[in-house]
Amino acid sequence: MRANPEQVLSNARQALRSSPSVGAPAYQRYCAELARRLEEHWPEVRRANDQDVHEAQRRGLPATIVDRLRLTDQHLTDLTSRAAEVGEGLASFARRKPEHRVGDSIALRRVHKPLGVLFLVYEARPTVTFDGALLPVAMGNAVLLRGGKEMALTDAALQEVARAALRDAGLPEHLVTVINDADRSVMKAFLARPDAIDVLIPRGSPSLVDYCRSNSSIPLIASGGGTNHLYVHRSADLGMAAEVTLDSKIPEPAGCTSVELVLVDEEVGDRYLAALHESASARGEELTVRLCPGLTPPHTSGGPLRVESLQEYDLGREFASPTIGVLAVSGVDAAVRHIGEHGSAHTEGVITAEPAVAEEFTGRVDAAALIVNGSLRLHDAPTLGLGPELAISTGRLHARGPVTLEDLVTHSWLVESEGALRG
Repeated sequence: MRANPEQVLSNARQALRSSPSVGAPAYQRYCAELARRLEEHWPEVRRANDQDVHEAQRRGLPATIVDRLRLTDQHLTDLTSRAAEVGEGLASFARRKPEHRVGDSIALRRVHKPLGVLFLVYEARPTVTFDGALLPVAMGNAVLLRGGKEMALTDAALQEVARAALRDAGLPEHLVTVINDADRSVMKAFLARPDAIDVLIPRGSPSLVDYCRSNSSIPLIASGGGTNHLYVHRSADLGMAAEVTLDSKIPEPAGCTSVELVLVDEEVGDRYLAALHESASARGEELTVRLCPGLTPPHTSGGPLRVESLQEYDLGREFASPTIGVLAVSGVDAAVRHIGEHGSAHTEGVITAEPAVAEEFTGRVDAAALIVNGSLRLHDAPTLGLGPELAISTGRLHARGPVTLEDLVTHSWLVESEGALRG
């Protein structure tokens, strides 16, 4: 369907102006109605999704993309639970904030305000469409959703669910708009409108983030892929290191918190690989391991590890598959230097038994999350007890790490006085 950027933006701005303030009861009603409507219309959503998946398979798209595209009944449970959790979390935003008295005649407090119109650009993940229709709108924003063309039918069905829920809650239906026009010129037309779009959130590959950054002056919350590293220090429990490696890759091999390259101190490299082979065998996990010269491959005949050579172009790369690189380094200084050259400031981890090494690593490495002796996939707002997240930001301003409800609002200073003058 052809999109008319001018009309879409006009509708979104008008919906924003017509909406109640942050914390109003209508937003809690919306969360409840969104869950109800999704459950009610799940058969239609699934049928649309089945068509998208079938077309993706017919086109021969990679299995990782097809898996991201596919919705299951477990997604229904997860998404309705997320809507309920967001609704419960809104209570804190509805409460009046404490006042700060300034002299005898001024009361000062912050009041929440929406960020405005958000433009969320992402790839073939239908769950992001739902989250995009949920979290920003619950905080009073209008949202434009442009997902991958591979899920156009699914997105259209989800837009109908969201708009029905908005009407049920007494909110303007144009607070949620799905842009299904895949024409690159339409994308550029939206990116060229900092006057009408307040925040741009690209969520996906580094190339997508770079494209948005270079083609727009709209303030941006970058949620790009992660070229993530795990540094295994010579003091590490190698069994732990192996388990952490597998958990950081296998469950979500194309996820933004997936480990791509393991940096291992050269004196324990061979033993780490043996431990990795043992753990993968015990778990029945298959993994491709690209090794640098100098490391001895474990005996893998008939085993779970497929060994290949690590190439120069693998450094700084996202494999988007059950594949990791393993590179021997001379110590923490070399590991930190490599991460500084090739990392994407998303998620970096260290396995060590020495607190001083952990302190040096976390003090010198720059990333949105730094994980000590744990899976890189811990970088997830619900896992960390921070509530639902819209994205994970690698930027430095406004939001860094999980983008949760509190990151989707700004504030105004409310100054109440009794005729106070500055003089």
